[in-house]
Amino acid sequence: ALTATADPRTREDILTRLKLNDGKTFVSGFDRPNIRYSVATKDQPKSQLLRFLAGHRNEAGIVYCLSRRSVESTAKWLQTHDFDALPYHAGLPTETRSDHQERFLREDGVIMVATIAFGMGIDKPDVRFVAHIDLPKSIESYYQETGRAGRDGEGADAWMVYGLQDVVRLKQMSETSQASEQHKTVERHKLDTLLGWCETTSCRRKSLLGYFGEERNDDCGNCDVCLNPPKTWDATVPAQKLLSCIYRTGQFFGAVHVIDVLQGKTTPKVEQHDHERLSVFGIGTDLSDNQWRSVIRQLVVLGFIRVESERYGALVLTKESRALLRGELTLYLRVDVAEPKLRKKPKTKKRGVADADRVLWDQLRACRKRLADEQGVPPYVIFHDATLMGMMEYRPGTPLQLLEINGVGKAKADRYGAEFLSIINGGDGKP
Repeated sequence: ALTATADPRTREDILTRLKLNDGKTFVSGFDRPNIRYSVATKDQPKSQLLRFLAGHRNEAGIVYCLSRRSVESTAKWLQTHDFDALPYHAGLPTETRSDHQERFLREDGVIMVATIAFGMGIDKPDVRFVAHIDLPKSIESYYQETGRAGRDGEGADAWMVYGLQDVVRLKQMSETSQASEQHKTVERHKLDTLLGWCETTSCRRKSLLGYFGEERNDDCGNCDVCLNPPKTWDATVPAQKLLSCIYRTGQFFGAVHVIDVLQGKTTPKVEQHDHERLSVFGIGTDLSDNQWRSVIRQLVVLGFIRVESERYGALVLTKESRALLRGELTLYLRVDVAEPKLRKKPKTKKRGVADADRVLWDQLRACRKRLADEQGVPPYVIFHDATLMGMMEYRPGTPLQLLEINGVGKAKADRYGAEFLSIINGGDGKP
């Protein structure tokens, strides 16, 4: 029996249910210290993705989207910006999916833009990033999908953007599904837990591990919260204004209309319902549209507001909002940061490629690619990126020195050593 859970009670339950009482159990933790976790608020997600990928040029990665349409449009968008991006979803022909998967496994620098239909059984060690431009359904899904990055132990990024519309859409999907009410309740709880994790002001890794039953005493130093601690602000009065506006407009409208009323905008919809006559009309001009969306998103996560999916995303007050409206508590919210600094020097063993080494690095990768194509195998079967990094850093000049590089055994040294040594020593690497 093989299980990654750290909770002994859960392991025992799994073994009992599978009737594997005499089976061996191999236990490993959930911590992936080489992965950097980062979450940003969604604002023009494709442009945000493009800025993030600027730090991952010519590197393999996965971009997860919620819908097939988003997969197709995002892949085309990245192609127009000179990224080798391929779409993957269940609606594509089987031959196309197989071809794209093979290219991802065998070629360097391919980006797979996919729904969750992609990833199971994929064993590519040099995936340098997993990006989400749509919110997953649960922490379990997020952990599984981001776990496909950095399997070679080198540094990798798990980057995600999300916004209020993601919350509304996922809640609508859950409520309109044919699942039982019990299952829907479980799914709502999982989504709420993920949202809480997205808005956390403490170490993300510590929170993530805690969800799976692992305790960590110190902060990781390798997530966006640790690297750029979020600022908070006293949002008590703005939150009261928002809740009052939702109440005064009858709890029948979504975020866009509520913000229009707060901002004092005389839109056709505002005039249709005579909302320009309300006492709350124009009381929120001190905040921008984006700031109000941030307040709404965080109040939904904190449980002061509920999104009614069956009423087209109408915002509704919960019983928890009463104390806030009455001034019985003080509310501090996160200050959204438009662009988190993702490329700070990581506290991991990831090594970059200096400009002076770029030519040699590209030559080593090209040689690996040629050998892999000749043998019909993925490049990492020849050598992992970490091994090529070692060659570039230590510049072995003899077969004996090459054997000292981590990842080079005698069989591979005998088979490929001469070609890689030729490149390192100024040759073309061809036999």
